[in-house]
Amino acid sequence: MKSTETISRRRPNRLIDQKSPYLLQHAHNPVDWYPWGDEAFQKAQQENKPVFLSIGYSTCHWCHVMERESFEDEEVALLLNSAFIPVKVDREERPDIDHLYMNVCQMLTGKGGWPLTIIMTPDKKPFFAATYLPKKSRFNMPGMMKIIPQVQDLWENRKSVLISSADKIIGSLQNSVPGESGKELDSITLEEAFHHLSRSFDPSHGGFSRAPKFPAPHNLLFLLRHWNRTGNDRSLEMVEKTLKAMRLGGIFDQIGFGFHRYSTDSRWLVPHFEKMLYDQALLAMAYTEAYLAAGSVFYKSAAEDIFTYVLRDLTSPEGGFYSAEDADSEGVEGKYYVWTWEEVHRILSPEEAELAVRVYSLSLSGNFTDEAGRQNTGVNILHFTESMDELSSRLGIAPEGLQARIKRIDERLYEHRKKRVPPLKDDKILTDWNGLMIAALSKAASAFGNDDLGEAAESAASFILHKMRLSEGQLLHRYRDGEAAITGYADDYAFMIWGLLELYLAKFNPQHLKDALDLNEYFIDHFWDDKQNGFFFTSDHGEKLFQRNKPVYDGAVPSSNSVALSNLVRLSKITGRSELEEKAALLRKHFAPSVAQHPSAYTKFMCGLDLSLGPAHEIVIVGRRNSGDTESMLEAVRRAYLPQAVMIFVPSDDPSSMILDISPFTREQKPVDGKATAYVCRDYACQQPTTDPKKMMGLIAKELQGLEKKPE
Repeated sequence: MKSTETISRRRPNRLIDQKSPYLLQHAHNPVDWYPWGDEAFQKAQQENKPVFLSIGYSTCHWCHVMERESFEDEEVALLLNSAFIPVKVDREERPDIDHLYMNVCQMLTGKGGWPLTIIMTPDKKPFFAATYLPKKSRFNMPGMMKIIPQVQDLWENRKSVLISSADKIIGSLQNSVPGESGKELDSITLEEAFHHLSRSFDPSHGGFSRAPKFPAPHNLLFLLRHWNRTGNDRSLEMVEKTLKAMRLGGIFDQIGFGFHRYSTDSRWLVPHFEKMLYDQALLAMAYTEAYLAAGSVFYKSAAEDIFTYVLRDLTSPEGGFYSAEDADSEGVEGKYYVWTWEEVHRILSPEEAELAVRVYSLSLSGNFTDEAGRQNTGVNILHFTESMDELSSRLGIAPEGLQARIKRIDERLYEHRKKRVPPLKDDKILTDWNGLMIAALSKAASAFGNDDLGEAAESAASFILHKMRLSEGQLLHRYRDGEAAITGYADDYAFMIWGLLELYLAKFNPQHLKDALDLNEYFIDHFWDDKQNGFFFTSDHGEKLFQRNKPVYDGAVPSSNSVALSNLVRLSKITGRSELEEKAALLRKHFAPSVAQHPSAYTKFMCGLDLSLGPAHEIVIVGRRNSGDTESMLEAVRRAYLPQAVMIFVPSDDPSSMILDISPFTREQKPVDGKATAYVCRDYACQQPTTDPKKMMGLIAKELQGLEKKPE
C-alpha cells in the first residue's frame, strides 16, 4: 500500500471534477476511474471492455477498507485498468443506480451491502455481482487478483456466455416486478405486522433482531399507532424498551449526542460508528411520538439531544442539513469516540473519574469485544447499564445532583475530544434526507412548544425550495459547493411533502401546504404509473435504465411509496379532494400482494394503512392568530398523541387567508361569540363547535372510540 504522501502526488483521475465527497475520496487512486456517464460507456464500447462498477458512500467503513486494500494498490489498479472501464458511483447521489444493481446482487448472491461491486457489459447489463472483495482470496472469499483475470479471460474467449448470462439476469429482474393488484389490505394486516414484530422482539435489550441490530424507527412508529388503535400495551412496551435501551447504550454518542448507524452486538453497546442524517431524523420522530404517547420526559430529552447534535454539527450556513459523519478517523473505526482508562483519569479530577468509571462501566482492559472477538481492547465505549433513577439509588446521590455531575463530566470529555482528529463530514445536502429532518424538527417543535426547532425546519425548507427546485416545480437531489444537480427521485418528493405537512402543523403557514400540494401534483404527473399504479422511483424524464423500479420495502429509510400513502391521505383530509384518497386506495391495492406476504417489512406502509382505515379526523380551529384562547386550543391538540388526525387553523382575523382556498370546506366554520372555536369532524361531518379546549379534547376522545381499543 502506498503512503498518503505518494497518493497525494499522483495525477488525479476523472473523479477530481466531481462534487461528491465519496468520488473525491477516490480521485487520486491509481485506478482510472470514470464517473457514471456517457463517456465511460462509449469508451467501453470502443475498446470492447466490460465495465467494473463500484458503488459506495463516503462514510462507509468497508468502502474505505476496499479502497486501501485494492483501489490504492498499484498492482490491482494495473489489472483493473487493463481489463475494464472502471466506474465509481456515490449511492447517495445516484440511488436509482444503486437500487437497480443492489437488486441484481441480492438476486445473484442472496445478500447485499456496500461497497457494491458489479461487472457488466458496455450496455449496462450485469453478469457478476459481489460486495466487499479483498485484494487476495481468503476465507473462501475470492480476491480481486483472482477475479479480474478470470473475468478478462471469459470476456475475451467466451463473451457470448457472459452476454447470455446478463440477458437472463435482466429477464429475471423484469419478471420479478409486481403485476396485478391484490385485494384490499385491512386491520388484519396490521395485526399480522404486530404479531411478527412481537415474535422477533428481543425482551432483554429491545429491538427486533439479535446482532447486528438496527434501530428501525418506523417499526416503533407503527407500534405506537397499533397501541393507539387497539390499546394493546404490548406494543407500547416494545417501543419503550427499545427507545430506552438505545438511548442508554453505546449506539448513542453519550457526550456529543446523535445516534451511530447500528449496533454490532445485541445489547446496543458496540456501534458501527458512522452517523447518518436520516437516522437522526427518524429516531427523533420516534422519541417525539413516544413522548406524546407515554408522557415521559426521558423521550423528550432524547429527541432534544439528537437535535442538539444535528443543529451543531450537521447544519450548513445556508440552512440545509449535511448528510453524514464517517465511522473512521485516522484510518481507524471509532477512534474518535472511544476512551482509555488512563485518558479519562488524566482529563478529569479523581472524584469525577471515579464517578465516570461507575456511571459508564469503564475498565482498564476495555468494556467491549472487538471484531476479532478479543475482550482486552484497552478502550471503552461510554454507555449506561442502568437508568438515572437506578444509578441515583445505587450511588446514593439525588437524581438532580447526579445529572448535574454527569453533565460536567461529559462537557469536559467533550471539550477534550474536540482536540482529536475528527471523522470526515459528508457535507453534501440531499433533498430527501432534509425532508425527513424537516419533518422531525417540525413534529418536535409542535410537541415541545419549541419555536427554535420550528425555525430550523423552516430555514431548511426555504433552502430546499429556493435552491433545489427548478422554476417548473422539479426538485433536484443534491447540493454541494454552490451547485444543485441531479434530477430528483421519488424519495425527494415524498419526504419533502412529509416535511412540509409537519411544518404546517408547527407554523400554520398555509404556504407550506401550498408547496406540499404543488410538489405532490408534480410527483403524480411525472412518477405515477398510469398502467399499473404506484410511484416509480425515477421520473419520466430521468435517465433511462433497463428497469424502472417502484420500491415499497421499508429499509434503513422508508420507501417513497410508503410515505406517499400517508401523504395522500393527509392531503385529502386537509383539502377535501377525493381524488387524492382515490390515489391512496390505488396505491394500497397495487402493493397489497407484496405487503400481505410479510407486513412487518413494510411498517411505514402500515402507518399509512392505519391512517387510511381510520377513523381519521379533521380538527379545525378558528380564531385570531397569536391570541391566548387560540393558542390554548392549538396547544391542547399539539400535545396529544393523535396520529389519525389532521389539524387546520383558520385565522379569523384574515378573511383572505390562503387556507380557505386550500381547505374550502372551512369557509363556513366561524368563531362562536368571537372566541377561538374548535370544529371536530370525521369525514367532514362535524360535531357541535366548542370554545372550551377541554370539551374539544372530549369530543376528539369521543370520535376516537371508533378505534379497535379493548374495553377498560
